[in-house]
Amino acid sequence: MTDSVATRIAALRDDPATAPLRRSLEVYYGDRERDARMDAFYSRFVGSGDLVFDIGSHVGDHVGSFRRLGARVVAVEPQPLCLRALRTIYAGDDQVTVVEAACGSTPGRLRFHVNSANPTVSTASHRFVRAAQGAGGWEDEVWDSEIEVPVVTLDALLETHGVPTFVKIDVEGFEDEVLAGLSRPLPALSFEFTTIARAVAHRCLGRLTALGFDGFDVALGDDKSMTFQRWTSANEMAAHLRALPHEANAGDVYCVSGAVPAP
Repeated sequence: MTDSVATRIAALRDDPATAPLRRSLEVYYGDRERDARMDAFYSRFVGSGDLVFDIGSHVGDHVGSFRRLGARVVAVEPQPLCLRALRTIYAGDDQVTVVEAACGSTPGRLRFHVNSANPTVSTASHRFVRAAQGAGGWEDEVWDSEIEVPVVTLDALLETHGVPTFVKIDVEGFEDEVLAGLSRPLPALSFEFTTIARAVAHRCLGRLTALGFDGFDVALGDDKSMTFQRWTSANEMAAHLRALPHEANAGDVYCVSGAVPAP
């Protein structure tokens, strides 16, 4: 992290207007060991000169990792506060393009559910909000407002920006809708899953299989460590996700098409 970027992040932390993002900025920026683990993990998918789509960028810590690996990044984010953080942190970096939108199955507009106290779990999915109600570990989460945001599809992003080497999708229970807007296989992508919305992950696996993705592995929580250490089938991954205890909470499924190195 350069001194100028660190200064911008510090200013965001101290700004009352971006107070809801303070915890995310403290957790996701400034931990060199975490940065090193992320970079080592993503280096199997991303290299210098590659194009990466970060769908659901939040405050952009993954953007930072992809940039350290030399990739050009398209960061897609609908939340005004997160957009402010992204544009502040990556100001002047012409290799980062910020797209103000949610990603979904069809272009247009949608109602986006905002968790003001914890913007990390704001979502375009009303089903996700319902699933969280009364669920263990989610008792304190409140989606207290809604905003209308534009929607862009993955296909439209490909047409505008080119074909990415890797796509990271982290959109709190809306991942299946994002993948419904993709009509071709890509080298690799990841999608977040949660144990309160397992059906979303199963729909994602079905969609990806139909598109030609043929290898899957999973990392739980924020731990950048693959579970299987090999590419499994969609059926094996689906069975694994079904068997996870509720307390596993969340993770990311990594998906590839064609010949790639072992995870």
